[in-house]
Amino acid sequence: MCGIAGWIDWEKDLSEQHAVLRKMTASITHRGPDSEGFWLSRHAALGHRRLIVIAPEAGEQPMVYEHGNDKIVLTYNGELYNYRELRKELQEKGHVFQSLSDTEVVLHAYLEWQEDCVTHFNGIFAFGIWDEKVQRLMLGRDHLGVKPLFYTQVGHSVIFGSEIKVLLSHSAVHAEVDREGLAEIFGMGPIRTPGQAVFKGIKEVRAGHYALFTSSKKVTHPYWQLKSQPHTDDVDTTVSKIRTLLEDTVRHQLIADKPLVSMLSGGLDSSGLTAIAGQEYKEKGKRLHTYSIDFVNYEADFKEDFLRRDRDEPWVRKVSEYVGTEHHSIVIGADKLAENLLIPMRARDLPGIGELETSLYLLFKEMKKQATVALSGESADEVFSGYPWFHQPEFLDAETFPWLVNIDFIADVLTDEWKERLQLKAYQKQRYQEALAEVPLLENEDDRHRKQRQMSYMFITRFLTFMLDRKDRASMMTGFEVRVPFCDYRLVEYLWNIPHELKSIDDIEKGILRRALKPYLPDEVRNRRKSGYPSTNDQTYLKAIGQMMVTVLEDPQSPLRRFVKIDRLMQIAQGEDQEITDEQARHVLDYLLQVNAWLKEYEITINL
Repeated sequence: MCGIAGWIDWEKDLSEQHAVLRKMTASITHRGPDSEGFWLSRHAALGHRRLIVIAPEAGEQPMVYEHGNDKIVLTYNGELYNYRELRKELQEKGHVFQSLSDTEVVLHAYLEWQEDCVTHFNGIFAFGIWDEKVQRLMLGRDHLGVKPLFYTQVGHSVIFGSEIKVLLSHSAVHAEVDREGLAEIFGMGPIRTPGQAVFKGIKEVRAGHYALFTSSKKVTHPYWQLKSQPHTDDVDTTVSKIRTLLEDTVRHQLIADKPLVSMLSGGLDSSGLTAIAGQEYKEKGKRLHTYSIDFVNYEADFKEDFLRRDRDEPWVRKVSEYVGTEHHSIVIGADKLAENLLIPMRARDLPGIGELETSLYLLFKEMKKQATVALSGESADEVFSGYPWFHQPEFLDAETFPWLVNIDFIADVLTDEWKERLQLKAYQKQRYQEALAEVPLLENEDDRHRKQRQMSYMFITRFLTFMLDRKDRASMMTGFEVRVPFCDYRLVEYLWNIPHELKSIDDIEKGILRRALKPYLPDEVRNRRKSGYPSTNDQTYLKAIGQMMVTVLEDPQSPLRRFVKIDRLMQIAQGEDQEITDEQARHVLDYLLQVNAWLKEYEITINL
């Protein structure tokens, strides 16, 4: 895993712009702490930060291919899980390799297939390729959007990078936000519109897309999309195909030249991956290490709610003992959560979900001490339609994104003036209608199945990208790579057309996955009902962020003050507001503390 940066200008000579390029790459040193590299020519400057995972002695970047008049330069973040198969295929076509790295495979795949190279990849990736002969830039991103990629066009320039901060490190790019950006911040929350980066003029390469830039035009193209068709496999065949795909995916994603571990929550998803990986390790005479997160006093503080049925730790111990892993439980206190609240915002360059992101960052920070790579069960709920919303009419019939139903407590604290200016409900509706228009519907599908398909699309293309962003920024902030086997595009393609009643066979969410994992897990673990990512219930944390908000509101220079009803937010911060629950108050305070710090630290200019 790595960080990439680039600056292309068809009019300006960039060959001496080392200082600018170094500043851009320095902003993402955390993504690649092991080494750095630069390549400059008259109209292109490419930079790279490397985190070594595969082929430590090779894969230095930017990587250059030169033959006759051809000169192709690659800066690449990610991993191809099928790089060995692709390498063999390319060798059979006459390509000669100098290393065993997947980076060189990406480069030669472009030489062979040009922009169609992405259709041959199975992995997680974001890259920039500069073709010196034809003066063309290609930006490509993986199928599900596991790895991030942003760009902006300024005059005759294209500036791109793994994170927004790369672009903002360039003097031509300004931290400016317009009405649409504010509507994203206050109306969409952390689950934002794909392709939009909130900052004015900055775009995100969408998952499953590539973009081509020349001096005269830009072309973006979706190389991978979900396609709807009838599911014709019977139950046993469906179970068998899912199991086979998962086994193949995990086997490929265990490839690493650095220590690899697995995240383990005791839930179905992470337990299943851990069991498959654990068996692979046993066959090689090795023992898999696993990690979970817990909170100080969580056993006493735990409260069952809509998303969390029970504590993870008892289940974690059961799975670890059953699979035979060496387990590590990372226990985090409320003080650490409060102290580190703003770090994920700085990693993401945008406000996030607060404590749920902070705890993940702290977990990865501890895991990094022993390993470089981890497997995660992230995304199984999105691709297997595992959330309760998929069968509840209140959400299926809602004319908005399901996660926005009855969630108005952020907008409620805005001033009437800003509510009127931003028209958040209208903005949400516009974005929802745009998403609906993208859904590949199946002919003659009944109303209920159509709505479930639409909801599935929302989760895969919107909610999942948010979850993957959270995972990527929180992990890469510590120079740590997290792999997500449930995001293998082959599995996602297959699951897309499985009807919801088959996905939830045996009258339980993800029932089809439970059947697929029968050879790997004991029944009590397979039948554990979904319980969401843990969240602290320690009142100490709520009091700490409440005091932080009081300090913000009492400071006349705080940029948040212009947007909010100060008296109302002060009541929430002091625990005196009776209209919202403690959990809602925590979300409000977490998020708006980040908004304030974001506006201040990034020196945001508001341009309506």
